[in-house]
Amino acid sequence: MKRQIIDTIKQYETIILHRHVRPDPDAYGSQIGLAELIRTNYPEKSVYVVGEHEDSLSFLATPQLIEDDKFDGALIIVTDTANTERIDDQRYKRGAFIIKIDHHPNDDVYGDLLWVDTSASSCSEMVYDLFEEAQSYANWTMSDNAARLLFAGIVGDTGRFIFPSASEKTFETAGHLIKYNFNRTALFDGMYEMDRKLLHLQGYIYQNFTIDEYGTAYIKITQEILKEFDVTPSETSLLVGSLGNVKGICAWVMFIEENDSIRVRLRSKGPVINGLAKKYNGGGHPLASGATAYSWEETDQVIEELTEICRSFK
Repeated sequence: MKRQIIDTIKQYETIILHRHVRPDPDAYGSQIGLAELIRTNYPEKSVYVVGEHEDSLSFLATPQLIEDDKFDGALIIVTDTANTERIDDQRYKRGAFIIKIDHHPNDDVYGDLLWVDTSASSCSEMVYDLFEEAQSYANWTMSDNAARLLFAGIVGDTGRFIFPSASEKTFETAGHLIKYNFNRTALFDGMYEMDRKLLHLQGYIYQNFTIDEYGTAYIKITQEILKEFDVTPSETSLLVGSLGNVKGICAWVMFIEENDSIRVRLRSKGPVINGLAKKYNGGGHPLASGATAYSWEETDQVIEELTEICRSFK
């Protein structure tokens, strides 16, 4: 499969890389890290990365704005995206050939060539696997910037290597990547440093979250609360893991009110919660998923179902 992907990359002069909406470090790391690899090894090709930019990830990279005609006859590579509706920039359909590279459950079997590995810690780890194959098969080399991006993606999706998804192979991959010349301290600062306003909101979360006898916890962040702390919905992504530090928690959910919907961020210390996320317009990993609700009544249903999951798990 990896050699098929490498051979396909060789065949196209224009390559456009996509990832999912509401990007995280692994989305940027896999998408733009792979783009950097292709540019390094095929400098004659036109390589673009697209999608709405997430300001909090500016320390990593910035996507490009390209015209529609660039998609005509192009190879499309979609990384870290399980479902077609979550692909950022739906112009991907205009391409000539689509490759899917992903580590989420393959519920939406799209693309002309698919490589899905749910055992991988991150899509960035998969891209490094692709590089290793291409290194021996096609003499690929790795740039320092590509290594930085892939390392960031792995760190992000493993929670700094503390999630169960971080395998021996993950640590080996990270060990290879840190041999390249990039500033890990600056990278970690970009990923985890927080403005005081976010720390204040984190304090509010610790003071106001609810937890029940089964270890189910939740917090509802309304637009009024976001306004009070001068925080955007996307900035709250840095806080979703906060409740994981609370003793006795089994699984938790953070609800973030946006203009026309409520973002649902689900996390777990044991029970599988991505099935619940799928019921509410989302999906993701067994222990870390996202979804969307459209009323506070609907969020109460999410809490009830998450409570049942934790009760059964106990």
